[in-house]
Amino acid sequence: MIDRKVPLSKKFLNWAVTIGSLMMCILAMYTRFSGMTLMGIAPNWLLIWLVAWSVNRPVFLSVMVGIALGFIQDSMTFSGMSIAPTHALGLAIAGGLTSLLQKQRYVQEDFISIALIVFGMAVIVETMHAVQLTMMGAAMDNVWALQQRIALSSAILSSLWSPVIYFPLSRWWRSLEQQED
Repeated sequence: MIDRKVPLSKKFLNWAVTIGSLMMCILAMYTRFSGMTLMGIAPNWLLIWLVAWSVNRPVFLSVMVGIALGFIQDSMTFSGMSIAPTHALGLAIAGGLTSLLQKQRYVQEDFISIALIVFGMAVIVETMHAVQLTMMGAAMDNVWALQQRIALSSAILSSLWSPVIYFPLSRWWRSLEQQED
């Protein structure tokens, strides 16, 4: 007989909660409620979800999920250009760094730490996007002037909204860990 620590129904429910929360974040990318934007920039919901998920995951897995989320975001924001920058690179770096930060125990798992991590990762993601645009031949002065505004707005909003995603998911995943123990 196979000894299972978590019942199959609980594993299925965990997958449903995880994928459901990810789908909500994907749909929230296109939601613009009043007071939710700053200078026309909305929170980076996929980044918030990635940071919440990557905090207690292995580095390799976090990088792979970052790449997958980047490709999802690319497919949803495809502009028709033959060559366009990808979100996968920035999100892969953000996932890997988030996982490394937690493994090194430089930060604790609380709202302030998660908000700071999201803030820093939003700047990194937007900077990687600007670097790609610059390498593709876009005018550097335009790209970097916009990058400052976009990175700061995205970082502020994403860090402020991060507890909305992080708190319920972390409580759910902690309850599953406690049931396994």
